[in-house]
Amino acid sequence: MIKAVVFDFDGVIANSEPLHCLAFREVLREEGIAFTEQEYYASYLGYDDIGVFRAVAAARRLTWTADHVAALVDRKAVRLEVLEREGSVLFPGAHAAITRLAASLPLAIASGALRAEILRVLNHTELAGFFRVLVAAEDTPRSKPAPDPYLRAVSLLAASVEPTLAPGECVAIEDSHWGLESARAAGLRTIAITHTYPASSLEGADLTIDSLDALTVAAVSRI
Repeated sequence: MIKAVVFDFDGVIANSEPLHCLAFREVLREEGIAFTEQEYYASYLGYDDIGVFRAVAAARRLTWTADHVAALVDRKAVRLEVLEREGSVLFPGAHAAITRLAASLPLAIASGALRAEILRVLNHTELAGFFRVLVAAEDTPRSKPAPDPYLRAVSLLAASVEPTLAPGECVAIEDSHWGLESARAAGLRTIAITHTYPASSLEGADLTIDSLDALTVAAVSRI
């Protein structure tokens, strides 16, 4: 029986992956690095910001210091905020799906995005109050595809809702194979949504849906 729902953020609730990609590309361009949209989606989407810059540096054999990577993360965050001001980033059906699930189940977020970025969107769309727990990039030592974000989310949900809550009683909503790998490694059930990748790239999920309109309490209870 599913007792809690843990959402990924970018690519599930917020259609911000194109904005993240553009922000990364612009910052890397200033470093003299060509970074394509195809490269981002094929190899880097599942990482947090620090992980993206570290992976880019490793792929190009660059010796960036931790301080330089941190500065790049800060510059990318500033650029992302500017891009978000140009319009709503919620996926269609996000507000309704979160509202109806929160009426029956406790909700959490486990994301590789920075806390400030997540809260900026949630507060702007009046969704912050629906989530009992928020796990962001800075809250775990390892990011997805490691299980740490989901293990942390379940632990915090247990402290908030039910001390005996087990990972297998929670379901993760994910849009990438990195996220699904993270959730499964933590012991959660999984729902894949084809916002970012086709169903063929999201194999192994307990349920695959095409839109948030299909994310209902009835659908979750059948897992």
